[in-house]
Amino acid sequence: MTRSPGREQVSRVLQQHGAPMVLAALVIIGSLAFDSFATAGNAASVLVSSSFTAVIAIGMTFVIISGGIDLSVGSLFVFGGVLAAYGSQYGLFVALALPLAACGLVGLLQGLLIARTGMAPFIVTLAGLLGVRGLMLAISGEGATTYLVEDSAFARLGQGGLLGLTWPVYITALLAVAAMVLLQRTAFGQNVYAVGGNEQGAALMGVPVARTKVYVYLMSGLLAGLAGVLNAARLSSGVTILGIGLELDVIAAVVIGGTLLTGGAGGITGTIAGVLLLGVIQSLINQVGNLTSAFQQVVSGLFLALVVVAQRLLGRAQRLG
Repeated sequence: MTRSPGREQVSRVLQQHGAPMVLAALVIIGSLAFDSFATAGNAASVLVSSSFTAVIAIGMTFVIISGGIDLSVGSLFVFGGVLAAYGSQYGLFVALALPLAACGLVGLLQGLLIARTGMAPFIVTLAGLLGVRGLMLAISGEGATTYLVEDSAFARLGQGGLLGLTWPVYITALLAVAAMVLLQRTAFGQNVYAVGGNEQGAALMGVPVARTKVYVYLMSGLLAGLAGVLNAARLSSGVTILGIGLELDVIAAVVIGGTLLTGGAGGITGTIAGVLLLGVIQSLINQVGNLTSAFQQVVSGLFLALVVVAQRLLGRAQRLG
């Protein structure tokens, strides 16, 4: 069958840039439908609330492109926040170093188990989800103890800002740019794509498959912990009831952004668009006023289902084009 370069190119563009296109359409619709939607205050609110999810989603993008999955990020997010608030009584350095070291260690151990033993990422990170949440409950007295942030410099990290945006938004932007460069312009990034596209073929080509897997899970753990740190600084406390189901929101944002669950394709730009898309949906629901927050889960689920179906259809079109 003769391949159609034009059809294949259109399919690839839709797969890679579909989320930004839908995001732009929703912003236009929201701006026309609601007077309070297209305001600086509402835009800042969406960016601030989405920044923490985006930090985790950056790490998840690397994991999914490599052909894996990380279900532990929601628990690591809460764990990092609790450790940051606890460590703040000893100063800014401990408030930052303690949660990053702990969450990075969890990510490293998960990566080693997956890469060195061949265990399924779903099982390893599910165990991580349960184990880390258990650790968090243990150090917080089954959730009864909420540690308060006692270092003002640490609190300013989450509450201070510039031009109406808090520092987590700027940190997220810097991380996104760094991740784009790492993924697209370095040998490590190409190794991530190669492992996710064809692990056996990558190994035959000399790609360090095991090391690449360890690094992506280490990165995912560190970024989930960092998101928890920033959130604790914003709230001035280590809230123990957050993060339940967050891993599913993160995975949904990454997949909606065009990263294939089967691995080997995706990018940071699409992931950020996917995160913002979910944030805009929540904002539109708030604008309507008579819809509950649970409605966002319904819409997010529908979006995810439609995107997965679209990915399969576009992939088939590329093969048959």
